[in-house]
Amino acid sequence: MAAALDLDLYDGVAYVGLIPFAIEQARPVGAPARLALAFLETNVRTYVHRDGRDPGVYFFSLDAASWLAVAGARLGFGLPYFPARMALRAHGGVVDYTLRRRAGPRGALAVRYAVGDYRGPSAPGTLEHFLIERYVLYVERGRALWTARVHHRPYPVHDARLLRLDESLFAADGLPPASGPPPHVHYASLVDVDIFAPTRVARSPALASAVSP
Repeated sequence: MAAALDLDLYDGVAYVGLIPFAIEQARPVGAPARLALAFLETNVRTYVHRDGRDPGVYFFSLDAASWLAVAGARLGFGLPYFPARMALRAHGGVVDYTLRRRAGPRGALAVRYAVGDYRGPSAPGTLEHFLIERYVLYVERGRALWTARVHHRPYPVHDARLLRLDESLFAADGLPPASGPPPHVHYASLVDVDIFAPTRVARSPALASAVSP
């Protein structure tokens, strides 16, 4: 792996995250609320840093149920977004979330989980904090590495129990498919997130693949 990015490890282990969620109001700074977009999104990511600093995330793929959001993120950030048909249904604390990619490498997701007790913000130094509290994203654009800062209050975390997982997103991203329940499942309720404009930081990064334990 080149020096531009290194895998960020927790107790010597690299992780891949599968993050399905809902966006209620996405809009540029200064845009009126009536122009905000609401859509579902899922990302597949791993955890990286630069020379031991600026821990952040690197996205293998991002799927969104909004063609406009996909186009804007690809043009504005260079992120590997794909349009997808997506649905979310919640009843009695159980959530069903489905995704089928409409363009690009074929990928799909069907996940069911039960939301458990509220735990509050994750404590620094824990695996939950390592996986959840990330404030930098990295993206390759041509031969250059770009980064963008993210700001939000700490995520209010709940326990969650996985009831079903069928996915082919990992394979579509060139990763081994997830096998069996992931070792760590969490749910976070709504927070406001600000994403700042990307800046160029390096040339010719090489990124190693990481596999969830």
